[in-house]
Amino acid sequence: MPRTERGEIQFEKATDMKRVSTSRKSSTKHPKVRKAIDAAIVRDADAAKWTPEMFARAIARRGLKAVPKKALLSLRIDSDVIEWFRKQGAGYQSRMNALLRAYMEAHK
Repeated sequence: MPRTERGEIQFEKATDMKRVSTSRKSSTKHPKVRKAIDAAIVRDADAAKWTPEMFARAIARRGLKAVPKKALLSLRIDSDVIEWFRKQGAGYQSRMNALLRAYMEAHK
């Protein structure tokens, strides 16, 4: 490798490199993709209609009071109590939190 007067290594500039453009036009056929996505949507005629309460839970909470932040806690609870809550299905920890909150509100 050639060196400069100060002993530094001198690198040669690559001459065979082509510029690669990053602004290439997408080749995706958007109308076809949209039709394919719409065709893949499963519509269940037996599904319950959305109530305003269900919709309100699904949308963003703009303008509403902030949800309190949760903290990680190590807590010893009887195993039969935990099993009972787990048998209720997914979200059992949230239900435990809701019960504790209800108790707290009742005893303020």
